[in-house]
Amino acid sequence: MGIPRRIKALAGRHSLVDGIPFQLPVASQASPALMAAFPIDADAARKLIPASEIQVLRWGKTAFLLVTVIDYRHTNIGKYVEYSVGIACTRGRRRVPLPLAGLFMKWFGTGQYVIDLPVSSLVSVKGGKGIWGMPKHQANLDFVIGDDTVSSRYDLEGRMVMKVEVQRPEKAWLPLSAGAVNWCSFRGMLMKSDIYFRGKLGFHLFKKGSARVILGDHPKADALRTLNIGAPLFAGFFPETAGVLDDHVECWFNSFESPPTEAPEGMESVIYLPNSEEWLPAPGSADAARQTTEQERIFVGFTEVMDEKRQEAAAVAREHA
Repeated sequence: MGIPRRIKALAGRHSLVDGIPFQLPVASQASPALMAAFPIDADAARKLIPASEIQVLRWGKTAFLLVTVIDYRHTNIGKYVEYSVGIACTRGRRRVPLPLAGLFMKWFGTGQYVIDLPVSSLVSVKGGKGIWGMPKHQANLDFVIGDDTVSSRYDLEGRMVMKVEVQRPEKAWLPLSAGAVNWCSFRGMLMKSDIYFRGKLGFHLFKKGSARVILGDHPKADALRTLNIGAPLFAGFFPETAGVLDDHVECWFNSFESPPTEAPEGMESVIYLPNSEEWLPAPGSADAARQTTEQERIFVGFTEVMDEKRQEAAAVAREHA
């Protein structure tokens, strides 16, 4: 799937969105990436997706956990690591058989529903969440390329959430140019974003030990524990990727059988964030264990305001329930 002509026509133009300057297209270069896919319990996966229009992609009782970590080294907003945890899915009222979802990806909106998306910098949180609706938040991340493995660890508040590790292929030989769809929930809406990327991929299929996920003791890992993550189906490594994030965004209201009684996360979570490219300390380091994050410092001044707005929204929701 090539980059649409509409996006190519924007090359060299400039935008200023939510205080973030962009030179179009929103692109990255020379960025290594790891990918892994694991079988998970489909019914447990369904419970992690609030959007009724999103269907878990199944093979019987099995769904698929997708972990993708990209070490963005050259982007419009500086360098950062992005650690994506998603569940393979389609969009629509009915489930789609796996073969059809693979053959007609655009028709069925085949992609991933992102359940967690930590990143290194606050400007990435501000743009990714505020503009594209992605569930980004700042965390302690690394990206380690070794002789035999490629890995990335994700910590919060001095505790490990998870670590993913893939066995490094002998050679990245397969030229790949593709598009991918991300589905996310933000502000009570289902958000769709498209990304296009290319690079040379080395990979393993159905190889025992080719990838593994280690879950930490942070409470954020508890939801992943319910998925019963199995042996790897796929493990891959791109020494370099180039990508483009489409500036076109689509969204729909999430709907429920009965009126919601809790207000979803809204723009208050990003509106005051600065365009900071500063990273938190490396996961597992002494500095990380005793850190007070920049994001926490920023939120101290308006936490009470955020809570008040949430309470007001929750009261309105209860009134209409």
